[in-house]
Amino acid sequence: MTVIAVDVMSGERGALECIRGALLAAAAEPDLRLLLVGDPAVIDPELARLQVATSLRTRIDTVAAHEVVHMTDSPREAIRRKKNSSMRIAVDLVHEGRASGVVSAGNTGALTAIAHFVLKCLPGIERAPIMSAIPNARGVTHMLDLGANTRATPPQLAQFAVMGRIVARDVHGIAAPRVGLLNIGVEETKGHELVQEAHLMLRALANDTDPERRIDYLGFVEGHDIFTGEVDVVVTDGFTGNVALKTMEGVAALIGARLRAEFHASLPSRLAGLVARPVLRRVSDTLDPRRYNGAVMVGLGGVVVKSHGSADQVSLARAIAIAATAVRGELVAHVGQALGSAP
Repeated sequence: MTVIAVDVMSGERGALECIRGALLAAAAEPDLRLLLVGDPAVIDPELARLQVATSLRTRIDTVAAHEVVHMTDSPREAIRRKKNSSMRIAVDLVHEGRASGVVSAGNTGALTAIAHFVLKCLPGIERAPIMSAIPNARGVTHMLDLGANTRATPPQLAQFAVMGRIVARDVHGIAAPRVGLLNIGVEETKGHELVQEAHLMLRALANDTDPERRIDYLGFVEGHDIFTGEVDVVVTDGFTGNVALKTMEGVAALIGARLRAEFHASLPSRLAGLVARPVLRRVSDTLDPRRYNGAVMVGLGGVVVKSHGSADQVSLARAIAIAATAVRGELVAHVGQALGSAP
């Protein structure tokens, strides 16, 4: 039985949406057990109201937590003053061995700080990046770091590349992930000194004698390559990655808003919209961000998955499924094996 702790109190949509997402995840996977961490006065009545089937209810337990880490709380405050928060207790459950992974839709900075403080980075790993899947023309591209480390040294970027390959393989089922380093151009002379040094390190990893560290490195990639499907893993620092991610979200929202406005602009436009609706729906389903929710914090002594703060129940169920897959794929052990003895 795979046991995942779920912080149900910290998301922007509130505990009830998280509880429903947890139930969706548990219903989809019969070998999944969930520990719902939060206020029992909120969780237990909602479970009773939803009339959860007995076969499902036996795999859902409540773990009491009477504090909440808010989106406005600083990481320092979350660690020092909220030791009884749902986020902290959920991470503690992994540290204590009562759960194999944790999912939270809460404050990213606080979750990153708490996870590093409680679970620590694996031996040999300097920093744990955040990695998530982004839709491309052929499927998905896996990108890291998406915000955990605003600065990254060349050795850290090299470690990100190895960890990204392992996640793409163990969690997302890509047999031989192709890795690229994000840059302002693909030419060998492009980019600042840190990127150039990281490039040399990734080239060396392509010839590493250890198969767990060896990567299929394609070289530099540009921003548009994230969406072509020519590369499976894109490596960058957390500052650049987060800016890129937020830009993608903004462009997607803009295109959606413009399409809706144009299809409602006139009667002919409305008729055209009706004709195009099946195609637009298929495109929308393919690009639905709920299908890609769940960013893995790689390199820690336990599986930690960050859900989008505004995630609905479908999105949260997806994040929980990713955490369960990472646990079953022994992600932590494989990352430790690959980088535990790395220089």
